Amino acid sequence: MGTVYLAVDRKHGRRVAIKVLPPDVAAALGPERFLREIGIVARLSHPNILPLHDSGQAGGLLYYVMPYVEGGSLRRRLDGASLQVPEALAIGREVADALAHAHAHGVIHRDVKPDNILLHEGQALLADFGVARAVGDGEITDSGLPLGTAAYASPEQAAGSRLVDQRSDVYSLGCVLW
Repeated sequence: MGTVYLAVDRKHGRRVAIKVLPPDVAAALGPERFLREIGIVARLSHPNILPLHDSGQAGGLLYYVMPYVEGGSLRRRLDGASLQVPEALAIGREVADALAHAHAHGVIHRDVKPDNILLHEGQALLADFGVARAVGDGEITDSGLPLGTAAYASPEQAAGSRLVDQRSDVYSLGCVLW
């Protein structure tokens, strides 16, 4: 739902990724989901979850800043090559740890897939909480509207059920590992 740009944080001399909510998306969907994503990521602190550096509004655009991950996504790593079992299990374990942390804090990711698993110096980082749901928060989407990526979604999630819970993320991680 956002556009991600590579930028340089001049104050700290580091490369960062800036996710910006484009005006057309903000006009069509409103800023609530983007602001909710920022709030969810800001309250999750785990070594296998891509952290939030900063957020705000500039020139009428909402944005948030996160570390730039040099290694790219698991999807990119898999292009044209498979993983050895020990490497796949290590990535799976780290993503499972990240999901356990999110679940313990009442957050369901709802879009676990290779594109949202970043690899940095041999470590997996779960990213993109754009369709995540905090348990107890009201849904912004209409009832019956499936969210996430169909190839990795649990049957309940693909059907647009409101009964999607932590088990859906576990199912999605199983699909990634498969």
